[in-house]
Amino acid sequence: MILPNTIQKIIDGMVEVRERKVMAVVENNLKEKWDELVWQAVWGSEEEKRTARWLIWEVGQHVGVQPASINALYMARGREEVGLDFTVPAINLRAMAYDMAKAVFKQAKKLRVGALILELARSEINYTDQSAEEYVAVVLAGAIREGWRGPLYIQADHFQAKASGPGEPKEGEIEAIKQLTQEAIKAGFYNIDIDMSTLVDLERETETEQQEPNINYSLEMAKFIRELEPKGVTVSLGGEIGHIGGKNSTVEDMREFVKGFNKGLPKGMVGMSKISVATGTHHGGVVLPDGSLADVPVDFKVLADISKACRAEFQISGAVQHGASTLPDEFFAQFPKTEAIEIHLATGFQNIILDHPSFPKNFLEEMYAWLDKEKIEDKKEGQTDEQFHYSERKKTFGQFKKGFWEIEKGIKDEIMAELGGKFEFMYKELKVINTQEMVKKACPAVEIHKTLADFGKGEKAEEVNGLAD
Repeated sequence: MILPNTIQKIIDGMVEVRERKVMAVVENNLKEKWDELVWQAVWGSEEEKRTARWLIWEVGQHVGVQPASINALYMARGREEVGLDFTVPAINLRAMAYDMAKAVFKQAKKLRVGALILELARSEINYTDQSAEEYVAVVLAGAIREGWRGPLYIQADHFQAKASGPGEPKEGEIEAIKQLTQEAIKAGFYNIDIDMSTLVDLERETETEQQEPNINYSLEMAKFIRELEPKGVTVSLGGEIGHIGGKNSTVEDMREFVKGFNKGLPKGMVGMSKISVATGTHHGGVVLPDGSLADVPVDFKVLADISKACRAEFQISGAVQHGASTLPDEFFAQFPKTEAIEIHLATGFQNIILDHPSFPKNFLEEMYAWLDKEKIEDKKEGQTDEQFHYSERKKTFGQFKKGFWEIEKGIKDEIMAELGGKFEFMYKELKVINTQEMVKKACPAVEIHKTLADFGKGEKAEEVNGLAD
């Protein structure tokens, strides 16, 4: 197998490739030129990208960092065969994704964290300019580089449908989500959050009737996903019963959704492993006119009651909390106490990067100027500039992606040190330290090898305004 010269020079002495296979990896040398290989996976020519992504995938298979499904662990939680006192962090990597991945896994290695998810939402794929394939490569590379080993859970977050009216998706939405889901599973996303909560029709009289569109379209997606699973993989499926930032969810909402969903499942087909609920939080928090964040109440009783009912009535793991990363630090110890299974974390980490004293001020000003010119139509009536910039600055990440990659190493190190401290805090508060052995025993990865032909297809950009992330 002849590799591009640029790639061969990088891997010499680090990775041996023979007969279209990774035959040996010198792990002691992985920190020497590994970052250069990851750069090629993102910024190289099409041939260099494909080759680098293939190498990263196959090195992962060789050293034991393999994309996997967390389904078996969650189902064991639903049967109360594992502890109920931990909440799995699901972390979205938006800007500086590779550097963030290294920070995530550096702390995870130190604390032996195995119950951990890295995720990307449908909306984020677009505005961060990260295809599913690229994201998997970057996440895998970060784990490999930092010496973390184990099954790696990569998740499609909020694969959500835009509605044309109560209970009705916009024309072409379901097919668009199916295409994206197919690309994600092929890339290594073996955990999929189906989000048809936008189709819940609260104008209908009963919870059963309100959830009916959510049930029907979630079933359609679940059946589609089960047909795409690689051999030996049961994709972990999440459902969502309440749009985040809307009406708080109830046990009855969950009960009617899961009952209806399970009734429609073909015999023998595995169903949902968890349910996302609305507890009063908002994605990104609620920003005040001066740009600061408002205090947001969280109804922890919703999480506790629904999690308990999920296990008792349906033997699924429990409730998922979204929109939590901007909550006060003292809130995080509460999530394991409610027995919530999972918590989604994004904006708070984004804020650590952009608001860090070392982050280049001229770069941030350039990002805001671009927003003022290119995204001014998204500014809501009555919003101050501070509110607009805070709520929309995530949309600059794709446009300024290369600039983030090229930030001076010393500055990156300072920012990542603070992020690393935050990750360590989260792992401890959510009680996922020392979970590596539990995870490996409950849901080990399946070895899946790929060829160069499996890479380089890339997703096309789509319009995602209005979708949750």
